[in-house]
Amino acid sequence: MTTASNDRSHTRVELARSGIVATMRFVSDGPVNILSSSTLGELGKHVEHLAEDPHVRFVVFRGVGKTFIAGADIAEMSRFDETRGESYSRHGHTVFDAIEALPHVTIAAINGHALGGGCELALACDFRLMARGGKIGQPESRLGLIPGWGGTVRLPRLIGPAKARKLMFGGEAISADDALALGVVDEVAPGVEELDAAVSKWVEQLRPGSPAAIHRIKRAMGASDEKTQFSLCFSCSDAREGIKAFLEKRAPNWTQ
Repeated sequence: MTTASNDRSHTRVELARSGIVATMRFVSDGPVNILSSSTLGELGKHVEHLAEDPHVRFVVFRGVGKTFIAGADIAEMSRFDETRGESYSRHGHTVFDAIEALPHVTIAAINGHALGGGCELALACDFRLMARGGKIGQPESRLGLIPGWGGTVRLPRLIGPAKARKLMFGGEAISADDALALGVVDEVAPGVEELDAAVSKWVEQLRPGSPAAIHRIKRAMGASDEKTQFSLCFSCSDAREGIKAFLEKRAPNWTQ
């Protein structure tokens, strides 16, 4: 979850909305985007706010500049002891768990390198789209560290334990095409210029699904609780509307 920074650089999180799509952009006044404690705090506040926004259906995370997110802040971590390390890890887990729990469809639009914490943030999303030319990976072992924000759980869950071990043990950053072949990312765009079009395509493909149903699918998958989430559908207006629309041979009109 690591990269270096200087004391004066800061990566801010900018939130923009366009219809049902909210985009969180990481913008740095330094050479690369990094996740310091203060940036994590900004991100967490935006995520908390979006979780309660009934008008948003999709949340896109995207970097501005040469990187998606190059990792956490090595300079900050150089001052850590065990207690501070645990606090930092807990903070990142809280924010990334909140991203994973968002009721919306979440997409990481990976415009450049996504390393360490940047990879872990992408893993917390539902889908990962990556521009060719970037690299993704968990390089922490090369610094004598381990992923601290969920990578040791989410990466094996996504690609299987053996492949995840190889990536994490060796700390190799892999290309977009190799990441696609391994199943780390879901689509590779030819370049950064085509990334927005790829995101728009995914939004349109997923848009017909009921917002309430998508939220329940995410809950069922996360908690292995399909029976409960299925039964709760029948107390929801989306299920009534979806069934009625099917019987009437028309498109459903979702509440969101």
